[in-house]
Amino acid sequence: MLIDNKFDIGEVVFLSTDIDQCTRVVTGITVKPHGLIYALSCGSSESWHYDFEITIEKDILMTTNN
Repeated sequence: MLIDNKFDIGEVVFLSTDIDQCTRVVTGITVKPHGLIYALSCGSSESWHYDFEITIEKDILMTTNN
């Protein structure tokens, strides 16, 4: 099996829909029949997301509009 993950464990990322653009760290990768999902940690909380929700660049325009 060849797994083509877009993000690596330990990589710093952001959620494209997060209006606060909090820094998150990739802490896990799970293989599902329909693709990969990534565990992202922000402080003491962890959430799971698909790669299309994740970006490596902070969207500063999103934070300035709030």
